[in-house]
Parts: sequence; structure tokens; C-alpha cells
Amino acid sequence: MAPIDVTVFFNYRSPYCYLASKKLWTIEDDHGGRLTWKPLGGWVGRSPPDRAKIKVPLTRQDVARWARRMAIPFVPPPISTDPTRAAAGALLAIERGVIRPYTIAVMALEWGEGRDIGELDVLVAAGQAAGLDRNTLAAAVDDPARRATLDDNARAAEAAGAFGVPTFVIDDQLFWGQDRIDFVTEELDLRRHPRARD
Repeated sequence: MAPIDVTVFFNYRSPYCYLASKKLWTIEDDHGGRLTWKPLGGWVGRSPPDRAKIKVPLTRQDVARWARRMAIPFVPPPISTDPTRAAAGALLAIERGVIRPYTIAVMALEWGEGRDIGELDVLVAAGQAAGLDRNTLAAAVDDPARRATLDDNARAAEAAGAFGVPTFVIDDQLFWGQDRIDFVTEELDLRRHPRARD
């Protein structure tokens, strides 16, 4: 059976995307899904700045609990961290077939070590760990054409009805949140084995 397309809207600044990055690969590895990445930059898919200021303390408590349960490090990056370069770099990683190691490396530096992925040296280090050429990545993260693709992704997220990240989409089914990945894999299993619905 052909893989089932699963669109994922992902913002590298979201701590919930960090949690998702530890387990979303099962979608492809174990459940017959094919992830179509739609990286987002800036505030897209995240709470607006005024609301974010209120949410940060609660969010960090919540994510810290999840991190303890998952036995992963959690060191928040500077509040000023801008994910737009990381998202543009993800477009290059998709083209080169290294989106998985790139995402893992970026998130490990940002949320595991508290590094600012908006800083070029930090982002390039993550990219090199994923097998990307330093100079190619450095050019890609500020490429206007890639920034335009991020704008397209933002419009696609809005059209799909995605209002937070991570959001997974299978046809008309939306799954919002890292804690909904089990529902994504369940939907894939049901589609691959329809009799299981009975």
C-alpha cells in the first residue's frame, strides 16, 4: 500500500514541536505515513506576543513535566529567539533529504541546550550535524525565495484551519498538538486496515 500523506505544520520556536520531534517519526517508520513538512517562521502557529507573555510561565511548567516524563532535557532558549532562519533552513533540509536529522539537531540545540537558533553559527552547527554544507545553509536561511515559501506555508496553514503547532493533517482530519500523535498513527492504521473500524 502506498504511503499516506501527512502534512505537518511545524514551528521550531514551539516547545511542543520540540516534544513532537522526539516521537513524530513513528508516523513514517511504523504506520505507513509520509510526512510533508510545512515549516513556519516568526509567530506563525504560535500565540501572539502579548498572549505569549502570559502563557510562558505555564507553558514552561507544562513542557518541563512532559520532558521529565519523556526523559529528555529541557533548557528554554532566549525569549528573543526567532525561528525564521531555522524554518528556511528546513526547506533546504527537505530538498537534501535530511529533514529528520536537521530537525533533531536544531531542536536539541535550542530546547536541549538553550541555544538561540536565530544566530547563524548555532543554526549552521545544527545543519552541519545533519550533513548540510555550511555555506549552502548560510545562504539558504536568508534566501528571499525561501522566505516567500514560508509565507506560502503560513497561508496553507490558515487555509487548512491550523491555528497552533504542531498540527498534522490527513485529508480533512486535523490533529493539533504533540499529544495527538497517537491519534495520527491510529488514523493511519485504520486507513491501512479498514476492517479495524468494525
